[in-house]
Amino acid sequence: MSGTMQSLMVRAGCAFTYEIAAPSAAVFLIRPDGSGATMTIERESWTSDPAIVFHDYRDVYGNLCRRMTLPQGRFAMRYDVDVAISPRPAPGDPNARRHAIEELPDDVLLYTLASRFCLSDEVTDEAYRLFGSFASGWACVEAICDWIHQHVRFHYSETRPFKTAVDTLREATGVCRDFAHLAITFCRAMSIPARYVFGYLPDIDVPPPTSPMDFCAWMEVYLGGRWWTFDPRNNRRRIGNIVIGRGRDAADVPMVTTYGAARFDDMTVWADVVA
Repeated sequence: MSGTMQSLMVRAGCAFTYEIAAPSAAVFLIRPDGSGATMTIERESWTSDPAIVFHDYRDVYGNLCRRMTLPQGRFAMRYDVDVAISPRPAPGDPNARRHAIEELPDDVLLYTLASRFCLSDEVTDEAYRLFGSFASGWACVEAICDWIHQHVRFHYSETRPFKTAVDTLREATGVCRDFAHLAITFCRAMSIPARYVFGYLPDIDVPPPTSPMDFCAWMEVYLGGRWWTFDPRNNRRRIGNIVIGRGRDAADVPMVTTYGAARFDDMTVWADVVA
């Protein structure tokens, strides 16, 4: 981020508690990647009780992960970060065009295929019935987001760990993860590359939520030679999307993965503008 560009400072982070019956391997994916041009990490801290040994690595999608072994007993992990972000909404370009498949970069082709939660091959007929008249790539993606925003009802109790985009389409309910999965699925059914993104999202220029904040999910779509942010849950270009992880769908980017006898107790998430 340019030193001359005005920026907003956001304090974000999360805290987890577990009860560990026996030492258990774990991977945490909760840290924003400050290597891009859209945000700068100014300060960050990790604390755990008890203190443990760890190491960091990048997964196959380039996400920054922290690997450790959780000790037996009660374990608490806290991550806190100050991030400088742009004060403007995520950029857009209504003229961004849809690419022919043969034009796509090799590393983008993956995001045209069906995946565990995004069963695009099962909704192709429905996708073309609803969105086949949109010749423009940008207009097609906007139409997909509009339709989902209008036809799917947001409710915290209307999701489950293994809910697919086809389930969301049939049930017309879900949370931001389900909204993103369905939008990605429709895009891929229309041969538009789309990938799942999750991270922190402060409530800037929007009414405060009625429920405690959680991690947020949205999608990125490849049009006109680059990736663009779209959010079918909120259906507006928000300020402050702080990316933690990207993948084919949520199965690729779990915020915490544990191997063994680790019982999850509690999680808190925050993302607030610092005065």
